[in-house]
Amino acid sequence: MIKPQVQFDVKSSIVVFLVALPLCLGVALASGAPLASGLIAGIIGGIVVGFFSSSQVSVSGPAAGLTVIVASGIAQLGSFEKFAPVILLAGLVQILFGLVKGGSIGDYFPTAVIKGMLAAIGLILIIKQLPIALGETSFSLTNIQGNVAFISLLSLTIMLGWDKLAAKGKTFFQLVPGPLIAVLVSILVNEIFHLIGSEGLVHLPAAIFSGLKFPDLTVINFSVVQISLTIAVVASLETLLCIDAAEKIDPFKRKTDKNKELLAQGVGNALSGLLGGLPITAVIVRSSANVAAGARTKYSAIFHGCWILICVLLIPNFLNLIPLATLACVLLLVGYKLTKPVFFVEMWHRGWHQLIIFSVTIGVILATDLLKGIFCGLALAILFELRAPGISCLEVVHEDDKVHFKFIKDVSFLHKAAITKMLNELSEGKCVYFHGMQLVRIHVDVHELISDYQEEAKKKNREVFFI
Repeated sequence: MIKPQVQFDVKSSIVVFLVALPLCLGVALASGAPLASGLIAGIIGGIVVGFFSSSQVSVSGPAAGLTVIVASGIAQLGSFEKFAPVILLAGLVQILFGLVKGGSIGDYFPTAVIKGMLAAIGLILIIKQLPIALGETSFSLTNIQGNVAFISLLSLTIMLGWDKLAAKGKTFFQLVPGPLIAVLVSILVNEIFHLIGSEGLVHLPAAIFSGLKFPDLTVINFSVVQISLTIAVVASLETLLCIDAAEKIDPFKRKTDKNKELLAQGVGNALSGLLGGLPITAVIVRSSANVAAGARTKYSAIFHGCWILICVLLIPNFLNLIPLATLACVLLLVGYKLTKPVFFVEMWHRGWHQLIIFSVTIGVILATDLLKGIFCGLALAILFELRAPGISCLEVVHEDDKVHFKFIKDVSFLHKAAITKMLNELSEGKCVYFHGMQLVRIHVDVHELISDYQEEAKKKNREVFFI
């Protein structure tokens, strides 16, 4: 059964590897962690998480979404070595989430809050990486280094042009990632013209795995536990969000056991913390590249981890030729894609209260930290729901080969998890009827859930009606 898929998985794994390599280094750079820690996390995310995961298309590794927490955690604890127990504990917490069936946790967070979290991360990435792209040490932008800025401009031009050609359907540009070309061109230009000195290049130890050591568990204190809980929650949310997105683009529409996915992520993070790697999540950039390249099974993710391992073992000196400015530009584009102005417009179209939740989440995260921002956004969303008139209610009626979901009065985002669970448990052949005749209001997240379910049902020849 697996053999006919190998040719597709090997090809797609190479594409994902080429996307993941600069991102592994870039995320480590943005986190203020040793660059080797990003590669270690990429290897574990591919091989270990890929092995335990039930998702056939998602790919895990160090994620831009955790850079803010990691950077502040390292600064708070004093060094990356003291931060390692945080990742280990976060992994153990995720394992606990999986064991207590916490895979539906993401359904309890409104879309506006999650997208606000991602947009805030995007803004922070831009703020932190822009100085590096210009050869600065701070955001003052008063001592821009022309040579570094030229490399950055060249890298951005290549990646933006590459994306535009890929969007036009050019197969070569879709299969070969722009960041890799930017890295290769920047190396070539710098080797010819010597624009950037060694201080502006990647610095990896000759033997990356020689310094691996177990984390010092004696330094565990309240701060360590607090940061680990933050990472566990945010990493789980980002993973579950990625899994939902990956399921939508999977051409075979396979479902992932989210509880098993949290277990897989927990095992990966615990091991990454033990070996000196960054925290890991499922990552939509890698996952979408995986699907676009034709991956059929999770062996593609496992193979991509193997390619990173082989690269680290065989050509570490080549990696040390990569300009840090190019990696900063890779993250600048990631940051922009997370916080495009159009997202604010989309939130306005979803409703003024959704825009407020979205904006408050961003503002609190920028002013304080991720966890405070997420829970402030969630509290505000609940406040809006409590202000809505009426009592939320849902009645489900089974009738032979039909299932009737009768919405009575209000339906809030708090019902999303229960509705999702019931829809997933429906047996094949059932006709589904959504009755909204007594509705006063239905939350936009639940409306989107029903719309997505209708689209998916069409592909499975299942009849779905909204009355």
